Amino acid sequence: MVKNIQSEAKDRMEKTLESARNEMAKVRTGRANPAILDTIKIDYYGTPTPIKQAANVGVPEARMITIQPWDRSMLGEIERAILKADIGITPNNDGNIIRLPVPALTEETRKDLVKVVHQMGEEGKIAVRNIRRDAIDQLKKAQKDSQISEDEEYNGGIDIQKLTDEFVKKIDEVAKSKETEIMEV
Repeated sequence: MVKNIQSEAKDRMEKTLESARNEMAKVRTGRANPAILDTIKIDYYGTPTPIKQAANVGVPEARMITIQPWDRSMLGEIERAILKADIGITPNNDGNIIRLPVPALTEETRKDLVKVVHQMGEEGKIAVRNIRRDAIDQLKKAQKDSQISEDEEYNGGIDIQKLTDEFVKKIDEVAKSKETEIMEV
């Protein structure tokens, strides 16, 4: 019973960590990162489709993302979707390929992005703590219903706290590495 609660909490914490990692990957840095296109969908013959599934997305140089659609008729659609998404980059369409020149970030913009990353990290840590609370509540209920002993509840709570500390530390590390990436000139 205790092991089930702990493994379920660990699975949920891992998903939270992965979610935080994915959210932080979308934050634009001074370097070209195709992850900023992940949330943009185009109308591909009546179906909302991620750009990655309708085109070849590449990063030929540090400040350039290229998008080459499998079907040339989709160039205009992709360009409109990028403009509509308002990611802060204006696409250049030459009729064969779309180029997204990633502008250099100003110091002020970098600091604002670092604040955004810290906020995302804090939200991830709050989610992990909520998972801890749920798991401890499950342990208390199991102990109250006489499914586990007081010692099992106590030790299970200690293990869940260790798990929580571990995942909070991992989220901090992800946020710190993203901050370093953003502040790098």
